[in-house]
Amino acid sequence: MSSRIEILNDGGFRSDGRKQYELRDITIDLSQQGTADGSAIITHGLTQVMVSVFGPREAKMRSQTLHDRAVLNVEINVAPFSTGDRRKRSRADRRILELAASIESTFEPVVQTSLYPRSQIDIYVQVLQQDGGLLQACINATTLALVTAGVPLLDFVCAVSGGVYSTQPLLDLTTLEENDLPNLTVAVMPRTQKVTLVTMETRLHVDRFRDIFELACQAGQTIHKEMKRAVKDRTVALVGAMDTGAKHSSVDPDAMMEDR
Repeated sequence: MSSRIEILNDGGFRSDGRKQYELRDITIDLSQQGTADGSAIITHGLTQVMVSVFGPREAKMRSQTLHDRAVLNVEINVAPFSTGDRRKRSRADRRILELAASIESTFEPVVQTSLYPRSQIDIYVQVLQQDGGLLQACINATTLALVTAGVPLLDFVCAVSGGVYSTQPLLDLTTLEENDLPNLTVAVMPRTQKVTLVTMETRLHVDRFRDIFELACQAGQTIHKEMKRAVKDRTVALVGAMDTGAKHSSVDPDAMMEDR
C-alpha cells in the first residue's frame, strides 16, 4: 500500500519520532472534578480526554430502568477547539453516537451492573484535544473514572489503536496515520486476557489482522501498568490524607485548651 505521506522513514522512525511499536507518552490525572463520584483525565500524546462518572444513582426516567441491573448512560461532548477545523459537533452527530455506543458496549460486560438494580450510571466524556486514538483514550479514561468512583469492575479495560503501513504494524496512531492507514482499535482485560472490543473503520487485510491484533493486546498490558500505577498512587495519597486527619481529630480538646 503506497502512502501519500512518509509514515515510516528509512531509519524506522515515524513522523513524530517514534518507532513503529512505540506508544505515545501517557499522563493520568485522577484528581476530583466538581461533584463527580469519579473522574479521570488521560492524555495520549496530543489526545486528551476527561471523563466524569456519576452514580450508581436513581435513574432520571423510570421507563429506562431495569429491575435486575443498572443501566449505563454514556454522553460525549467534543470541544470545538479540540481539532484544527473548529467544527462544533452536536450530541446527535453520527460520529459521537457511534463513539458512545462503542464505549457502552465495551463496559456493559465489565461493570458489575447486577449489584445495582433499578439504577443508572452516568458516564460523561469530554474530548479536549484530538490527535488520533480518540476511542482508546475514551475507553482508558472511562476505566479510570469508574475505578475512582468505586464502581465494581471485573477487570481493567485497556485500549490501544493499531494500523499497518505496507507490511509494517504500527501502534498508537496519530490523526495523520489514521487518515492514511487501515487501522483498528482493540480493548482488552489484562487479568483475564479477554477482549471486550475490536473495531475497524477501514478495511484491513486478513493476513495483517493477526499481527496487529496480537501487538495491540501486548500493548494493552503496558497501558495497564501505567493505569494501575496511577490508581495506586492516588490510593496512597488518600490513605495518607485520612491518617493525617485522624491524627488531628484524636488530639485531646482539654489538652488543647490548657496549651492556650
